[in-house]
Parts: sequence; structure tokens; C-alpha cells
Amino acid sequence: MQHTLQHSNKNPVLPVFALLASATLWGLIWYPYRLLSAAGVSGLMASFITYGLALLIGVPFYFKALRTLSGSVWLWLAIVLSSGWTNIAYVLAVIDGEIMRVMLLFYLAPLWTIVFSRLILGERLGRVGYLIMLLSLCGAVVMLWQPDGRLPLPANWAEWMGLSAGFSFALTNVLSRRARHISIEAKSLGVWLGATLISLPLLLLRPGSFDGLASLGPMVWGGLVVVALAMLGVTLSIQYGLIHVSANRAIVILLFELVVAALSAYYLAGELLHGKEWLGAAMIVAASLFSGQMEHQEAV
Repeated sequence: MQHTLQHSNKNPVLPVFALLASATLWGLIWYPYRLLSAAGVSGLMASFITYGLALLIGVPFYFKALRTLSGSVWLWLAIVLSSGWTNIAYVLAVIDGEIMRVMLLFYLAPLWTIVFSRLILGERLGRVGYLIMLLSLCGAVVMLWQPDGRLPLPANWAEWMGLSAGFSFALTNVLSRRARHISIEAKSLGVWLGATLISLPLLLLRPGSFDGLASLGPMVWGGLVVVALAMLGVTLSIQYGLIHVSANRAIVILLFELVVAALSAYYLAGELLHGKEWLGAAMIVAASLFSGQMEHQEAV
């Protein structure tokens, strides 16, 4: 799930559709992962298989792109690890958590992006940056507010996973901005490799994780292959779209993911946000929109 915002003067229709398709898929991907979980394939195992298959398919086509890593192998490995955790934590979060709350915690990413940009890229924080931080924090506090006086923190393990996914997503974006000389194909390989590498040791720590694979039916394996192909397509399409669409437009398009997630969570899982959660959501979305405008101003 690597949303590396890059600026380009070109703005054809196809990249916009690529971003919309990617946002739609990420707003829906929770459902097939939940179905796989109900069929006996854990989130970790589903991630390992789907991203592993995407990696196996992509390597023959993009292996030569690793030549662009010259002198930047360690930076690429950092991207591999951060993007890997982003995708693993995201999948685990949407399987067990309330979809919209998880998504909104994930979309605190602009807050973490500002922090990482200051630490890694040395970017100074302007007035818009402070506004983004304030909006993001206020939105999170409002959404997570506990009437009994408890601290406004994520309510469960899944929400902590969603928060950590947004945190590592922001780190991935900042590292990718620093590694502009590394090709998109090499970064895409890194996304698939990272999710595969991180899920494998976590599976090995769980006794019997691989025992049930032989008993999975053809429908389940077919579902895993379909999700793998979707992950392959979404990674490539989002990278393509973000090259040709300016940052401020891209962030608006990608927020369509929240619309898709809200509708799908309501119709497929009967989940609905309540008053304070809607208010917090509005603040977090506004922060994301402002972050796109800030990146656009920096790129001009």
C-alpha cells in the first residue's frame, strides 16, 4: 500500500482512473481478507501467500530494476521493512477491527509524515504543517474520546494495528521521497518483498501455522490468487497514477478510499460511525486535504 506522492506536469485521465481504482480496491480489500479468515486462512497467512505470489509474478518482469539501487541498498531495505509492516498491520487491522475507525486511524498518516519529514528530510514546519498536526490530533481525540474519563487511545488491538500501519505508511512515503532515484519497479518489488518477509517469521513463531494449507479447497486458493493479482495491480497502478497526478489532487482522489470503506462497511458488515466519530473523521480528512495542498506548494 505505497502512496508515494510525486509531482508531474502531465495530468491525463488514465492516471486519475488508476488512483480511483486503487482507492476503491483498498476501500474494499478488507472484505475478501475477512472471508479468507472465516475460511481458515489467518490474516498473516493470507498476507504471506498473496504478497508472496505478487512477488513471484513481479520478479521476472522487474528484477532488472534493482540496478537502480546502486549506493542505496540500505535505504531500499528500510523501505522494504516499513512498507511491509504497513501492509501486514493494515490487513490484520481490517480483519478484526471496525473498518472506518481503523481507516481513520490509518489516515493520521499526514501527522506522522510531517514528523518524519522534519527528522529525515530536514523540512521545516510552516503554518500549514502546524494546522495539519492540530487537526489530526484533535480529530483523533474526538473520535477516540471516552465518556468515562479514560485516555482517548485506540480501543483494541486492531485499532492499534491501524494506527501503526499509518505510522509506517508515513515513514515509507518519506523514505521514498528521499529515494527518488530508485525506480518505481524496484520500489514495487520492495512492497511485495516486505510484506512477505515480515509475515514469514511471525508465522513461524506460531506453531502449526502451515498445517492447514493442504486442506484448503480450490475456492479458497482461487480467492488467494485473485487477491494476489489485485495486490499486484494496485501497487503498479497507484505508482503509475502518482507519477502523473500532482500531490494535492492525488490526496483528494485517494481519500475516495474512505467513501468506499464507509459504504462497504455499512452494507457488508452493518458498521456505522456515530456523531463524535463523524466529527473526528471530518477533522482527519481535512488534515489530509491540507497535507496535499502543502506538498503541492512545496513542489511548485
